[in-house]
Amino acid sequence: MFIRNTGKLAFATLQDGFTPDDNGERLQVMLSLAEVGEEALNAWKSDVDLGDFVWVSGRVIASKRGELSIMVSEWRMAAKSLRPLPVLHKDLSEEARVRRRYVDLIVRDEARDILRKRSAITRAVRETLYARDYLEVETPILQLVHGGAAARPFETHINAFDIDMSLRIALELHLKRTMVGGADRVFELGRVFRNEGIDSSHSAEFTMLEAYQSWGDQRTIARLIQDIVVAAADAVGSRQVETPKGVIDLDGEWEWLPVYPALSSAVGEEVTVDTPLEHLRAIAEGRDIEYDPKLAADKMAMKLFEELVEPGLLQPTFVYDYPSIAQPLARPHRTERGKVEAWDLIIGGMERGTGFTELIDPIVQREVLVAQSLKAAAGDPEAMALDADFLEALEFGVPPWVASASASTASSCC
Repeated sequence: MFIRNTGKLAFATLQDGFTPDDNGERLQVMLSLAEVGEEALNAWKSDVDLGDFVWVSGRVIASKRGELSIMVSEWRMAAKSLRPLPVLHKDLSEEARVRRRYVDLIVRDEARDILRKRSAITRAVRETLYARDYLEVETPILQLVHGGAAARPFETHINAFDIDMSLRIALELHLKRTMVGGADRVFELGRVFRNEGIDSSHSAEFTMLEAYQSWGDQRTIARLIQDIVVAAADAVGSRQVETPKGVIDLDGEWEWLPVYPALSSAVGEEVTVDTPLEHLRAIAEGRDIEYDPKLAADKMAMKLFEELVEPGLLQPTFVYDYPSIAQPLARPHRTERGKVEAWDLIIGGMERGTGFTELIDPIVQREVLVAQSLKAAAGDPEAMALDADFLEALEFGVPPWVASASASTASSCC
């Protein structure tokens, strides 16, 4: 990682590989003319570059500055780096970090720490679910009909059958099939693919967790997600998270915030599922909020909520009582007209997960998917197609109450 050669003495900093428990130890080594001889010292000076793998043997000493070091008595070249590493004390540019993740991992402690923490979080997620008797499954990535979310898919073609297929945009529909098959609690942690815009919170491919539980509702599954998030925080050190906006505290009970009352409070007047579209547009225009003129009233309300309420939710908050359009696969609200039993988990002003009481009535589900397919036929690239096989599966019967939750990361690598 570092080399400094003088006349009769050479110094170097070696770094070993990192593990789940440490970031990779660094150790100073010293080669002196008296210890290794002229030939070995000259070979070191001429042959060893930054990034090389070397083997050294010697005795442990303290340098004049008191630094733990190895006084080398013998060394060998283990593997030669044809492209030397960047100088250790100079920061990599953001572009270099993204394009050469492997170099970033070698030279930057923070990059290795992120990779280790992600591994610890993934392990904590799985262990939390295993402890609650969830069964882990894997479902197909290549699908004939994409569904389970409102998103534009990546299209591909399978030559063996000469048919067009899509990369999955969600894990939902195949996991529900396992519920039909009798699995009581299932989850999957896998990659999904969405052919949409890319920014700091959206990636074309990302890891998603989806979990399903029989005999539960949106409140049941919210407790599971809270337990998972807290376990993940414990796995990496703290339930209090420092952010530029303030400290996020994951301890204690998390708030539940209904959509329309929160939006009403933000705009200073009552907004309901019956508020006319033109009035919602006037609210947006009065606050310089840009919107798609094709949005219906329910989607317009969601747009206002995302702009006016969501960014200010620093602490963990379950936003619930969404309009029906928000989750076509969620169960209609048992008491509130025009709403579904669904929530989004907002932490630090961003959506971190979603959950709902599942719509498992095959007749109502068919009506919803038919409506979605008509939108798709009319040109909506995010509308779901009609999955006849999925509807047939539901007709075999599912427990009357099923709850689900999902969470994802936008990270494309580490």
